[in-house]
Amino acid sequence: MNLLTSNIGRLRLIGFLEGTSFLLLMGIAMPLKYIWEIPAATIGIGYAHGILFVAYCILVIPAKLEFKWNLKTTFLVLIASLLPFGTFIADYKLFKKTNIS
Repeated sequence: MNLLTSNIGRLRLIGFLEGTSFLLLMGIAMPLKYIWEIPAATIGIGYAHGILFVAYCILVIPAKLEFKWNLKTTFLVLIASLLPFGTFIADYKLFKKTNIS
């Protein structure tokens, strides 16, 4: 199944990209900015991460409606976007099981 043809597939793809951008921002760009005083390091990845974060939060809504997630599950899926490796854990524990192949 193509990732882009289902709500959960799109959420999984954006979750992977959002999680990766978050790790790049925290692990590479922020140290470059604050330790080595290179403020430009956060600009590009910061914008990309911001767009991906918003897209992830928006994509949670159709997935919640399609799979009838309760408030707790929806809350945990949204919290995952705020934690390092959170979207990867959400993908492994919830999205992969929900994906209909």
